[in-house]
Amino acid sequence: MKVLIIGSGGREHALVAKVSENSAVTKVYCAPGNGGTGREDKCENVNITKIDELLAFAIKNKIDFTIVGSEEWLVQGIVDKFKENGLKILGPSKKAAMLEGSKSFSKEFMKKYKIKTAAYEFFDNTNDAIDYLKKCEYPIVIKADGLAAGKGVVICNDYETAQKCINDFMVLDIFKGSGKNIIIEEFLEGVEASILSITDGKVILPFVSSKDHKQIFDGGIGPNTGGMGAIAPNPYCNEEVLDEFYKNILTPTLKGIQTEKMDYTGIIFFGIMITKKGVYLLEYNVRFGDPETQAVLPLMKSDFTELIVSAIDGKLENFNLQWNEGYSCCLIAASKGYPGNYDTGLEITESGKLDGKLFLAGAVCGDDGTIRTNGGRVLGITGFGGTLEIARDTAYADMKKIQFAGMYHRTDIGKIN
Repeated sequence: MKVLIIGSGGREHALVAKVSENSAVTKVYCAPGNGGTGREDKCENVNITKIDELLAFAIKNKIDFTIVGSEEWLVQGIVDKFKENGLKILGPSKKAAMLEGSKSFSKEFMKKYKIKTAAYEFFDNTNDAIDYLKKCEYPIVIKADGLAAGKGVVICNDYETAQKCINDFMVLDIFKGSGKNIIIEEFLEGVEASILSITDGKVILPFVSSKDHKQIFDGGIGPNTGGMGAIAPNPYCNEEVLDEFYKNILTPTLKGIQTEKMDYTGIIFFGIMITKKGVYLLEYNVRFGDPETQAVLPLMKSDFTELIVSAIDGKLENFNLQWNEGYSCCLIAASKGYPGNYDTGLEITESGKLDGKLFLAGAVCGDDGTIRTNGGRVLGITGFGGTLEIARDTAYADMKKIQFAGMYHRTDIGKIN
């Protein structure tokens, strides 16, 4: 069996590693991949990123199925193209991918199908948005309508901060079109949780819960990043929370997908907020999260490849999805200056054997065989244990064995108040 995985982050490294566990998988191609995917025994990196080239490659190499890592390809319609050519691929159609591709589309979907979410207003005019700020109770949340690599959400504690955010998004256009339209949303106080799930359009099977840590600095302060670490399961996702999630979020979401006749065979990621007033849906993602994937997938006891094939074939209803006991903790090491400007080309070294798993992200293999930095979020270390504390200790002990100039990581990932 030959598999194609599209993407270049730590998420894709985790996907390559998990798919490779199946003995029937003889070859995994990762396009374009990174320094970590290229080191996996069954994997070969392929330096292509355009949809037509990916399609031609899949046809020529008789790929059995494809997994799409990044939301950008999904929003561009890669799934539609592959299916039109008779290829098996895990991911939603272009129409269904709008659940992540447009905040206004997803919020209207939530409203239509009575999915519990924060109150909001949509704006495509800067002056109207700023006028609205004068009536708001703070804090508020401002979201770029389009894709912004996980950085398009800002919590504003006062009018001045909110006004600057709108200027950055709508006037300065820091997200190159994705922030020209915005959502201004009610601020919900509580604890966030991420619930990755898989669907074949008939059922949705949730994975173990996880908790992402978005802000760059300890204590959850500073600008948003693509994610600085994750733990799984999320200690706040107790039985009561999960029951409410099923009832008020998962079940009506499935109904909406079916009623709207969305072609959705893939990952659906629920970002939820656990508050004193109940469980709210913050957003949908239509692909694997990063770094949640690096924390969640290693805990999966069931065969991951069989799960993917079952979803693509529309046979999830009878799949017995099982998980290993215990916890995981994924720490992200970033380049100095991230999420702003940072240097690349710095050598990454390892000293001593790791007890957890290393997932490379913004890293490439140099001509001299060394692994060097090539991005803001450079790598992730995932530790495991029977308790969250042991998982954290393992991850932080492993992180001390990795070095590159200017390496930065948070020190409070997985700390529970």
